[in-house]
Amino acid sequence: MFVELKNITVHYHKSLAVDDVTIEVPEGGVVTIIGANGAGKSTILRALAGLVSLTRGQILFQGERIDRLETADRVRRGIVLVPEGRQLFPYLPVITNLRLGATLRRDRAGIAESLEYVFDLFPRLKERAKQDAGTLSGGEQQMLAIARGLMANPRLLCLDEPSVGLAPIIVELVGDVIREINRKGISVLLVEQNAHLALGVAQRGYVLEVGRVVFQGDAEAIRCSEMVRKAYLGG
Repeated sequence: MFVELKNITVHYHKSLAVDDVTIEVPEGGVVTIIGANGAGKSTILRALAGLVSLTRGQILFQGERIDRLETADRVRRGIVLVPEGRQLFPYLPVITNLRLGATLRRDRAGIAESLEYVFDLFPRLKERAKQDAGTLSGGEQQMLAIARGLMANPRLLCLDEPSVGLAPIIVELVGDVIREINRKGISVLLVEQNAHLALGVAQRGYVLEVGRVVFQGDAEAIRCSEMVRKAYLGG
């Protein structure tokens, strides 16, 4: 398996956030974690990225245990997180935000190739390359956050709530972007409250409630689950 989170438990101080969760991401796949706000979805991504420590469990990348590695070392291996809330540098130009995504890279030709790729993927960012990130629309800022993640040359791109606060037409664009990224061979782990978006782009999914996985399977099986339809799909 490409990425395995095996029986992970995470606490914030004494508060239990994630309880004995196992999640697998195959190479070249798109996997989603859906659930209500506060279910622990973002904590799982933060644990995978090395931003919070495990209480118990293991994280493996291509069979190698990585849960003791620093965040930068995980990024160098290709595990890249696009955080909730975008966390851009609003007073810096778009092009600078993008170049900051490649901070840990030393392959100048590869960085130039990545920049060309993200400008092809997001032509609006090329048009606004010299514009401060904070002056972009919400949708453009989300595209910039994803593009900055791609500048790190990920093998696994972790997306934390990319549709939050976006108009429906932009949410559809986010879905198209995820599919295009995946066609390039990049694996994706998507955390989303928008189950329609998540299950529309993923091949497999996990449903999280109060820090535990309560349902898992291929995306179609989750979509057809009565529990999921009532709780997350409005049916």
